[in-house]
Amino acid sequence: MSQEKPVMGMVLKGYPRISETFISNEIRLLEEQGLTVHIFSMRNPRESFTHKSVQTICAEVTYLPTEFWLALHRFFWPNLCTAVKFPLAYLTTLRLAWTRFLRKRSIMTFKHFFQAAYLVHHAQGKNIAHLHAHFAHSPTSVAMFASELSGIPFSFTAHAKDIYTTNKEQIAEKIDKASFVVTCTQYNKKYLEDLVGHRHEVHCVYHGIDLALFFAHTVKRVPTPPYTFITIARLVEKKGIPDILKALSLLAKAGFPFRYILIGDGHDKAMITARIEGLGLTAQVTLAGTLAHEQVLEQFQRADCFVLGCKIAKSGDRDGIPNVLAESMALGVPVVGTRISGIPELVEHEHTGLLVDATKPEELAQALKRIVTDLQLRAHIIAAARERVAQVFDNKQLILDLVELYRNLTKL
Repeated sequence: MSQEKPVMGMVLKGYPRISETFISNEIRLLEEQGLTVHIFSMRNPRESFTHKSVQTICAEVTYLPTEFWLALHRFFWPNLCTAVKFPLAYLTTLRLAWTRFLRKRSIMTFKHFFQAAYLVHHAQGKNIAHLHAHFAHSPTSVAMFASELSGIPFSFTAHAKDIYTTNKEQIAEKIDKASFVVTCTQYNKKYLEDLVGHRHEVHCVYHGIDLALFFAHTVKRVPTPPYTFITIARLVEKKGIPDILKALSLLAKAGFPFRYILIGDGHDKAMITARIEGLGLTAQVTLAGTLAHEQVLEQFQRADCFVLGCKIAKSGDRDGIPNVLAESMALGVPVVGTRISGIPELVEHEHTGLLVDATKPEELAQALKRIVTDLQLRAHIIAAARERVAQVFDNKQLILDLVELYRNLTKL
């Protein structure tokens, strides 16, 4: 059934995803501002549960076929219909896909092309006026191909891994073809604009967090031994978990009393588990696995410090500004982080948190000890951090900036 109101098609790698609350929060807030969203997800949900905030989202969801060879029969009819409806655009876009394939020799390029044609076919009658993709790699490839096929303009938000592990020529081409590009740090903005010789402006809009939610769960603790350190992260190289464990082992050897709660899951879980045992930290470390948002808030109530050891991975992957840093600051849990990527845009050393060199566990160990024992510094950091996130990380204000951007540059 056709809709009179213009609709934004949101292209996502997966929906919903536990680790991407910033995307579900954005969709929810866009809907609150009167935008109608239709989600095109490249993957079915992987987790058996989701955050409660997702339940308030009204957007319909179309799941694109995920597998390539196993889903060829599902691709056939939508691609045929799209080719018949847009014959010249289909051939032109197929040539674009072939050019991009030659750069990386990845068969996934053609999967993204077929997914795009599937999207275009299933978008008929939904009054999609604009496509916006989250992440500059595969979702933006699908949005770009769909735009080339249908003439519907597209834009994308670039985040972290998708920027720094993507072929520079490929991503520059996407920037040139997009109506506009958004990213979540000034650090990313400079990198992306440099890629295209500043031919196009990249808009920086921080993700933001729900300040009312986190202020309502303020943590009021006077740190006492054993001190509780907490990390919430995917267990992957760029999060620097082994560096945190090394720092903790130095504290343990010095007889400093602590316990460490690690929340999250990921490819490096087995290695991290072995590292915990090898460093003799089994008694002090709790591996909590993946938790829902409400359970995470409960864990924060026991925390004296939040720590994240972000680093640049061998692949070039790195974080932007992990939202969990802002969440910790809003809760009143002081943060210790590293001088990587956009983190110093939010965390100012000795003012809104402590920052250390990502390659120096000894420095991290000292910062962890300092943040729970220097009560005067701690009080200053907690107050300044809450003020900082209120000023620059309020998602209800930032979403207004995003909506204005969408409406000024699209038909929405």
